[in-house]
Amino acid sequence: MARVVVLGAGISGHTAAQILRRKLRREHEVVVVSPNRSWNWIPSNIWVGVGLMKPEQVTFELKPVYQRMGIRHIQAKGVAIHPEGGADAPSPYVMLEHTGPDRAGEREQLSYDYLINATGPRLNFGATPGLGPEHNSLSVCTFGHAAQTAEALSAAIARMRAGEKLVFVVGTGHGLCTCEGAAFEYAFNLEFELRSAGVREQARIVFLTNEAELGDFGVDGMQLERGGYIIPGRTFAESLFVERGVEWVTGAHVQKVEPGEVYYETLDGTSHQLHFDFAMLLPPFTGVGLQAFDRAGADITAELFQPNNFMRVDADYTQKPYEEWRAADWPRTYQSPRYSNLFAVGIAFAPPHALSRPRKTKNGTPVAPAPPRTGMPSGIMGRAVALSLVDLIQGGATAPSHTASMAEMGAACVASAGASFWRGSAASITMFPVVPDYQRFPKTGRDLVHTTGEIGSAGHWIKRILHYLLLYKAKGLPGWWLIPE
Repeated sequence: MARVVVLGAGISGHTAAQILRRKLRREHEVVVVSPNRSWNWIPSNIWVGVGLMKPEQVTFELKPVYQRMGIRHIQAKGVAIHPEGGADAPSPYVMLEHTGPDRAGEREQLSYDYLINATGPRLNFGATPGLGPEHNSLSVCTFGHAAQTAEALSAAIARMRAGEKLVFVVGTGHGLCTCEGAAFEYAFNLEFELRSAGVREQARIVFLTNEAELGDFGVDGMQLERGGYIIPGRTFAESLFVERGVEWVTGAHVQKVEPGEVYYETLDGTSHQLHFDFAMLLPPFTGVGLQAFDRAGADITAELFQPNNFMRVDADYTQKPYEEWRAADWPRTYQSPRYSNLFAVGIAFAPPHALSRPRKTKNGTPVAPAPPRTGMPSGIMGRAVALSLVDLIQGGATAPSHTASMAEMGAACVASAGASFWRGSAASITMFPVVPDYQRFPKTGRDLVHTTGEIGSAGHWIKRILHYLLLYKAKGLPGWWLIPE
């Protein structure tokens, strides 16, 4: 019998656990360890953050779903990995710290035959003084944050209806942030809701981003073909900002956030101050801070993880300039180079480098979007690793049999720009590959046939359908495996 432990129940971890349980014979055990009791469809937190959905519409309880599927669930967080076991433990194990109300703070050793690290990110609000819901800005990173943001928006609308003019700042709260797409979505849902409430003329909306230009999205931008011409994604993005009357500031590193004031530096080295009445600024991510120890108890964390606490996998981590980055640098199997029974997927794996060209301000401050690894790519990674483990455990394979390189996969993103039955719209974007490959596609980095961008009401309905379809899949309801990642 083999035991597979999955640390984390986000898109990657949950997908892997579902597939493992469906494919493995019942004598093998699948265990999911997650600090939260609920599963959250994070893309729809945008709609929670503007008051269009409640937290219960984007979450569900994990325990009954896992019980029905035959997956063991432990409400805890991983603290340390012991991939060689220990003096009193012959098998590899992970040290857990329980977070459920009945055992909060209690520690437990959980042995494993295979371990998938799908812990996701730590929201590093502390990287920017004053950033975050506990301080001076808002967030939609969790359903709790999003509900708090919706309450603040409701209060702001009431103030505008009473005659006040307010400033809304939406974007990234640090020069090394990722998830620019989520900030983009929130900015345009906010603008749409202010119009729907009849107070748009009372609002100034400013999009503050670490992207060097709009449309970068942390993927080095995109090129789109229109009528025989190649159009930069910047044009696609800027046209929407102009149409909706949203101002923008690019190449920005937020230095600090004080009550009603955000201070930031731009690529030209100048410092700026911007007053706000409402600020939704996303934090940078790091790994969750798992430690690692060998059998003798020596700390080997630096051998398994990068300095940002994301786990090293089968990528090329050689430091090299942007001009020498290659698609082949990116991992394919997500297997640890040191321990063959250890994998990392989704945001938990360490990317070899960013996708967008790294920049610094004239003062030397890094302003470089981190590469996104969420949504569809995360699900595909989880599936590939799960299928590899099935082959390793009961198929006679001696090495991972499935791959999911972001340099070889395409991805689709539907970014809401306002939710309404008749007037809603969304930007529907596809790209292939996710990691630009300038050796294969020298001029654009991507295949123009499969890299597209459109905005319209059809995108809104796709977004709405995906919300319900992917929640259905995540709940493991009949036929869930027929729904692709």
